[in-house]
Amino acid sequence: MGDVIASAPAPGAPNGLLAKVTKVLGETAEGTEVETEPAQLNALLADETAKGSVPVDPSAFRVDKLLPDVDLSWSKTEDVHIGPKGATVPLGSLRLDVSAALPTIGDDSASASASVSGFVQVAPQVDFTYGGEGAAASPLSAYLGVSGDWSSAWSLKGRAAASTTARRIPFAKLHADPVLQVGPVPVVVNLDLTCYVQITGDGKVTVDVEQSVEGDFKAGGTFGLAQGWTPVNSSTVTSTPVRTSMTTAGSVKAALGAEASVGLYGTVGVVADLAPYVRGEGEGSVTGADGDFEARGTWALYGGIDLTGTLRLQLSVFGTPVFQRDIPLGALHREWKLAGSPA
Repeated sequence: MGDVIASAPAPGAPNGLLAKVTKVLGETAEGTEVETEPAQLNALLADETAKGSVPVDPSAFRVDKLLPDVDLSWSKTEDVHIGPKGATVPLGSLRLDVSAALPTIGDDSASASASVSGFVQVAPQVDFTYGGEGAAASPLSAYLGVSGDWSSAWSLKGRAAASTTARRIPFAKLHADPVLQVGPVPVVVNLDLTCYVQITGDGKVTVDVEQSVEGDFKAGGTFGLAQGWTPVNSSTVTSTPVRTSMTTAGSVKAALGAEASVGLYGTVGVVADLAPYVRGEGEGSVTGADGDFEARGTWALYGGIDLTGTLRLQLSVFGTPVFQRDIPLGALHREWKLAGSPA
């Protein structure tokens, strides 16, 4: 009794297992039968230290497609696959192509079918740090998070229905369980990604907008004895317009993003939401491409990035003090003007 068991994903424990033996029940034909309770990682690692960022093999993801028009392609080192639209996928990336119809206004010519289409390409990695045991059986330091390279290209066409709150349309869910080996101990990190399209607007604007987005991101929580758990979030994501057309007065905002949850042995510790977006507002109309625009009235088109999230109570799996409540990661918000009429 008192032994701590750590197991990589296996039948009966698909997210891995971290448990303390509380009672030995006896021998069976399959081995020793025991009763267990959840254990904390510091009870297993003690004074061991570990630090690393482990890329997730894109072929290891289990993918649940939530819309019919979703295509998946991936690549890993020395094994380049071609995406469904004919583009070459960089090494170590997973790509999802999507095409989705959106709720529209009425049935007149100005509100012909609204849709969003494009791709998300991401090379995610899980980030983990354990700094050895400190005072009060708590780690000296710890970190859990997700980071990676991001690129996408997508277009929004038509006039979507009015929505004062964000209308989110998930199109794929992905799950992977990369294992970080700390000496003889398998540390199982669970990564879930939900890719989505999100629209807000007043239902008055008809648009034909295409943009290209690329950069990197990092989100997670870091622990130190003095400050406890604190959030980490950063992103270099930027966007450029490829095509812009907007008619009638009003506003619209569209994002093609992903929500990530990161945990240990099936216990979620960090939830992060990365949402690159395009936002348009104006009075009159504007048309153009490749930086050459013609406008009637006033208008502006903005690119931006929102990165938000939460540190969960369950981060106590490290052996750190228990939260009284979930802690917001804080909001990283950047926006830049892509094009517009003179001020």
